[in-house]
Amino acid sequence: MARDKDRLTRWIVSQFPTREQLESSRFLRPVAHRVLAPELWRFTRRSVPRGTALGVFVGIFLMIPGLQIAGAALLALPFRANVPVAAAMTFLSNPATTPFILYASVYLGNFLLGRSADASGFMALVDAHAGVGEWIGWLFSEAAPALLIGLTLIALVSAVVGYVVAVWVWRLRMAAKWRLRHRHSA
Repeated sequence: MARDKDRLTRWIVSQFPTREQLESSRFLRPVAHRVLAPELWRFTRRSVPRGTALGVFVGIFLMIPGLQIAGAALLALPFRANVPVAAAMTFLSNPATTPFILYASVYLGNFLLGRSADASGFMALVDAHAGVGEWIGWLFSEAAPALLIGLTLIALVSAVVGYVVAVWVWRLRMAAKWRLRHRHSA
């Protein structure tokens, strides 16, 4: 089991671009000094929970798959969050969880606003691959405010929970390392 884990870890690391490849990218060159700052890529007790919270928030609030990772990575810069963790946490909202998040958001928004908006219109637009005009029309419907308020609240609560869980896991991990180190030194 440990050998498989090591093999998987080596394969994953080998798939990541190197720092030199990122620095030489013509798209990143203008902002490479900021994007490739070492503190944004290290796994520290402060950057990992920030990256977790930021990635969860962006992943839930911004339901557009390509923009989630980019949005989380860009927001990680001013918040000094871990960029890989922020990008990875956006995957918590995926095709399997998105319908549940959307329905919960509309339900919560309806409850808070005292409305009775229906989420089926949103899902019909998604299924029909609606155009921009149809989406703009939906934004002015009764369901849009309920969805946006619900998404915001769910994303904020999830981000706080993600932050607390990341801090807790980090502390447990460090405690285990200290115990192991203490056993070997005794």
